[in-house]
Amino acid sequence: MTSVKESPYYKDAIQEINYPFGDYYLFENFVVAEVKEDIVFNWKDHAKQVVEELTNLYDHNGKEVVYISNRVNNYSVVPSDWIHFFKFSYSLKGYAVVTQKKGKSWSNSLLEKMFMRNQMQTFLDLDDAIEWANELGNKPKKYRSVI
Repeated sequence: MTSVKESPYYKDAIQEINYPFGDYYLFENFVVAEVKEDIVFNWKDHAKQVVEELTNLYDHNGKEVVYISNRVNNYSVVPSDWIHFFKFSYSLKGYAVVTQKKGKSWSNSLLEKMFMRNQMQTFLDLDDAIEWANELGNKPKKYRSVI
């Protein structure tokens, strides 16, 4: 799996935000998140801080942004914590998970889909996820979803 820093997209990032638990790359219509190894990503300790900061930077509640979770590291997500996200009236234009087909990350993405209220797709590579994000941002391109 390719990290944003190792991809041709890195040069187009508007901003990079680094937290102790992960790195976030901001683009015009999407954000790519890369959570660090062995983190148990949850609302209270991680997501709330990220959502509040991104909401301020993008100047809206997220309704125009696609969030791409680029799972280059092994970590866990608390899928039910999406409830907190929606409880506070945050939104996303779409949510993409980039993961390998085998392993815990793939299973987690299937579970997360149960709690997601927005469009969600799972991809095997970052290129396809970014193409999908651009398509949602009214920049028509082809994409291949694996789910």
